[in-house]
Amino acid sequence: MSDGPIERVTRIVDGAEAPQAWLTLPFELRQRSRLRARLDDGVGVGLFLPRGTVLRGGDRLRAESGLLIEVRAADERVSTVAAPDRRSLARAAYHLGNRHVALEIGDGWARYLHDHVLDQMVRGLGLAVQVHAAPFEPEPGAYGAHTHGHGDGHGHGHEQGRGGAGDRGC
Repeated sequence: MSDGPIERVTRIVDGAEAPQAWLTLPFELRQRSRLRARLDDGVGVGLFLPRGTVLRGGDRLRAESGLLIEVRAADERVSTVAAPDRRSLARAAYHLGNRHVALEIGDGWARYLHDHVLDQMVRGLGLAVQVHAAPFEPEPGAYGAHTHGHGDGHGHGHEQGRGGAGDRGC
């Protein structure tokens, strides 16, 4: 990505100002605080955000040049489980959660990044699975922005919650 100047982005900002550019990324890349990518118009961008930042569709980024960029969640291959009742959905979410699967939860449905083994497990619970392309915005988790250990020799980072007004950056 060395052809042309790169927009350096260090802040997530709030506000209603119209974006001047868009950055469409899959969930895997929206979890990175350091990333080289291309805006939708082809301009190079370098993200230098606080460690643990997870970008969501609709987030606004401010480049050092002043450019306002809106993040878009890219369509990804996902599996969506529609449940006929809350108990069935809770069972599916429980079993997926036991496997540490990132889940997006909606009214009567759950979604995860496609995995044929997980699809088979959910079908084994008696639920239908639809594989399709859609943006993936999983639940952020219950732990906030910190790393903690479990006494097993490794820690797990968790996403920073969204809240408050003004700029967030390094």
